[in-house]
Formats: sequence, C-alpha cells, structure tokens
Amino acid sequence: MNKFFVSLCMGAMLMTMPSAQSAEVALSPFYQKVTQMQPKGPLGTVIAKEKIATKIPGADAWRIAYVSSDLKERPTISTGLVIAPKGKAPKGGRPIVAWSHGTTGTAQNCGPSQVQDPAQELNEYFLIGGTSWTDFGVPAANEFIKMGYVLVATDYQGLGGGGKHQYALSATQGRDLINSIRAVGSMGLSGSNKKAVIYGWSQGGGSVIAAAGLANYINQQKTAFDGIALVGAAAMAPQDFTAVIPPNVIGDDAASNKMMQDLITQFSNNVFNFAHLTMTFWAMPGTFPALKMTDLFTAQGAETLDQIFSKKCMHAGADTINFNLGDTYQSTLNKQPSNATAWVKAMVEGSVTADKPVAPVVIYWGNKDTTVPPMMGELYQKSKCALGGNVQRVELPGMSHFTTPPAAKPLFTQWIKDRFDGKPVADGCKS
Repeated sequence: MNKFFVSLCMGAMLMTMPSAQSAEVALSPFYQKVTQMQPKGPLGTVIAKEKIATKIPGADAWRIAYVSSDLKERPTISTGLVIAPKGKAPKGGRPIVAWSHGTTGTAQNCGPSQVQDPAQELNEYFLIGGTSWTDFGVPAANEFIKMGYVLVATDYQGLGGGGKHQYALSATQGRDLINSIRAVGSMGLSGSNKKAVIYGWSQGGGSVIAAAGLANYINQQKTAFDGIALVGAAAMAPQDFTAVIPPNVIGDDAASNKMMQDLITQFSNNVFNFAHLTMTFWAMPGTFPALKMTDLFTAQGAETLDQIFSKKCMHAGADTINFNLGDTYQSTLNKQPSNATAWVKAMVEGSVTADKPVAPVVIYWGNKDTTVPPMMGELYQKSKCALGGNVQRVELPGMSHFTTPPAAKPLFTQWIKDRFDGKPVADGCKS
C-alpha cells in the first residue's frame, strides 16, 4: 500500500471516526476551586489545602495548591501532596524531601495527588501490584516518615491547578519542584530546618537535574520560605534534551531539520513512545507561540491528538491512539517537519540549563531502559563534571525504565539520609 493511499485513508478515517461528545475534564471540588484561583503571593505561597487520610503510620497528609512560575517566570498554580510526621516539628526542625513524579499525562485530571488515597508508597501502573490507571505515591514514604522527614510531591502546573501543562519542559517542572519545598516550609511543618533533597523519576528525573542547576531561582528572596539549603539531588532515568542536542545544531536550519526528523523517527517506533513524543510536542506551543502542532502533524492529525491529550492521561491516551489509528498512527505526521529551528531552540530553552549543580547529584539508570535513553544521563554527567559539579551515575543491571524506582529505592534512601547527616559524598566525576 503506497504512502499516498495510506494518507488518504487516514484523512477519511479521522473525518468519519466516531467520537465521544466533547466535555470538560471532571475534577473533584478541591481542584475545581483551585482552577478558578489566581497565583497571587510570593513563590511557594499555599493558596489552598485539604487534609486527607493516609495509612502511613504516624503521618498526616494534605492536598495543597501553591504559587509557582514557569520557565518564562510567569506566575502559575501547582498542586501537590504533603506528608509529614504527626505533631509539631522538634527543636532543630525537620529536613524536607521533595518528590518529582514521572509521566502521568497532560490533562487537568492527571495530577497524582488527585487519585484516591494518594499518600502512600509509589504505586506503578505497569508493575504487578499496581492498583490504579496511573502512577502515584511517594517512593520510600514510610521510611522517610520514620526518619522524621517532611515529604512534598508536586503535581506540576497544569495537572489540577489550571493552565496548559508544560509537559517535559524540565525548566518549568524544576521550578515547580523548588516551589514545592517553599510551600511545605511555609506551612511550618519543617520548623526551622532549611535542608532539602530533591528526587524524581523520568519526567521528574529531568525536573530534578533542571532544578539542581537553578541557583539564582533557589536563592531568590521574598518568597514564602527563603533560604532553602539544597544538599542533594537524586534522579532516576532522567530526561535531558539539551544533553543530546549538539550546540552546532542550534540555529542551523539543515541540522535542526535532520535532528527533528531523527527524533520523530526514534520515538515513533511504537504507540507508547509516540504518545510521549506527541504530548511533548502538544505542550510546547503554549509556552513558545512561534510553534504550531501543524509544523509537525497534519491538520487533522493535530486536531485529533489535541482532543486526546487535552482530555486524557498517559495510558488512556496511548490506548486511544492504538484503538482508533492502529498501525497507521504515524500518518498523523507531516512528511517533513517545518519550523524545525524554532522547535530545537525551544527544546533547549525548556530543558536543563548549562550551569553547575548547586549540590551533589546521583543518577540511577537501568541498562535495559528503552524509554529514556541512558545516554542522556551520561552526557549530563560529562557536561556538569566539566563545570566542576559532582555527578555520580549508578547502573542498575537488568532494570527497565519502570523497574528502576523499586531497584534504586534502598540506594537513594540511604544516599538521601547521608546528605542530611552531613556525611562526605564521593566525587562521582572521578569514579
């Protein structure tokens, strides 16, 4: 079957395909209220909170909404989850551990704090024992509460707080992560303690390494909780587009076209990866107005994909593409991308900055990971070590993208404790 015929059939399919009646995404009352609020106040200001139940022994939990900002420094609202030991903070306060989750989707109802009973251990969709349609929960939550730490887990902007989610723009999610620390600190749950460690996986791993390089943002004054002392950053399978985009590509039309085509080809090998790629592209025009979905997708394809990812979360979106388009999903793409130079520049601007991390970084990666190329972490390490940073990479033999968090758990739990205890950290750049 020739490509023209496939494209013709694809167009007819999209025009005649049965679809559900368009509707707004349903949210529970807490999030409905938050989406009507304005991001007023200093960074980290908690503008709404709701106490919720948790089965974690000795802990209390809340859903929160707080003031953040995106990579353009525009005020936003992020939602999230807070888990803290019961009672007042002891003398000396409590350290803060901030979790940054992996991909859940791009619609307003995709924030992990929205699921029933969110204040528990990490609960993965793909793994045996997973209990939900999405990933949610906080890794090592039980252990960290026993250690006396306060936990906060951002949902990111656009996943319950209104506005379009800037999926895979680590520079924005890194700011959400930093402001989640300010939010929980402003609630008084950490007492006088300013120490914090950030950790995350996949999309969240990218936000961790992005946040670690935002020294000026971390050191801002007149926030809801000034003086954060970031003492460590642990990233599992982190994404970093900057690491794999050579500097000579930026601004070069021919090189940008080739890079975009290669990226699209690499991540269109199956429906699952294609859904991740599509969400990334879907999110970017809201932040970078020079970009249009029709630069990369046919008009009908762009409209169809917008209907999917503005209303559905990750796994449901991938299933919808698979059910409706089958093995013709690539026909939603233009034969050649256009405006590639602007897309490449935007990807770099939205990713990890070329700055030295403010604290030691450890990266855990599975050598069977086919979702986020481990090379991203390797190139990140080389670039940051060249700047004088301390970045260690820890290989997890036989682990996939989705088995990396449970395999890394005993390692990062101890690593984080050591950072709070002030123990020396080995130079990862020399090992």
